[in-house]
Amino acid sequence: MTEDATIARRTGVSTSPRTAAMWAAVDEVVRARSFELDRPLRVIDLGGGTGGLAVPLAVAGHDVTVVDPSPDALASLRRRAAEAQASSRVSAVQGDAETLSSLVGRDRPDLVLCHGTLEYVDDPEATLARIAEVLAPAGILSLVVPQRSAAVIARALAGQFAQARAALDRPDGRWGDADPVPRRFDRAGVVGLLEAAGLTVTGAHGIRLFSDLVPSALVDSDADRAALLDLERAVAAHPDFAVLADLGTSLHVIATRP
Repeated sequence: MTEDATIARRTGVSTSPRTAAMWAAVDEVVRARSFELDRPLRVIDLGGGTGGLAVPLAVAGHDVTVVDPSPDALASLRRRAAEAQASSRVSAVQGDAETLSSLVGRDRPDLVLCHGTLEYVDDPEATLARIAEVLAPAGILSLVVPQRSAAVIARALAGQFAQARAALDRPDGRWGDADPVPRRFDRAGVVGLLEAAGLTVTGAHGIRLFSDLVPSALVDSDADRAALLDLERAVAAHPDFAVLADLGTSLHVIATRP
């Protein structure tokens, strides 16, 4: 069994196409940066909750601090880390973006994860500025946000045409007041926010192009999940299908601090 497969099984990160797609996107960035530095990474997972990514990263040998406002989520994180025998590499801190500066000293993080968090904060611009402040020089921000385009397509395919139009037209990208997602983003808008924070965008691609559309019954084995992920990567990288990347449920953006 490969190291990737061992980590996936040990932490449960491969149990659904959605989490597997997210892990695949992060793992590639982490491996490249760790190779450059020739050491494990110092990671802050902002809004990391129960440790869906933090624990696999700790199992892989990196030191991860999860910052989350929910004590219940952090308690689940501690249990998950203990079950994966990774407690020594995982720290749980109750807080939010405003507390980031108090968590770092001379050893600034090499990587900050901000996945599924920016859409919930009151001021995305201020949050990204705080992240930029704490990153080490040449440090990396891995940002995942929900895409407006995917919501427009999904509501239209569900026959909710008025909601699709609302998601298209509203500044917050929501399809209505009952939409559980408080904010969605467009690629250009995210790039603008990151550049305003002093970060340089080095890559952006849609993830979960198909994972949210394919019935779970059709991907109930490791082989099925691997094939689906392979298809997602191939489509995202194919020059003739690059436009499909903007239809992914989420947008994964990599940015660096100069």
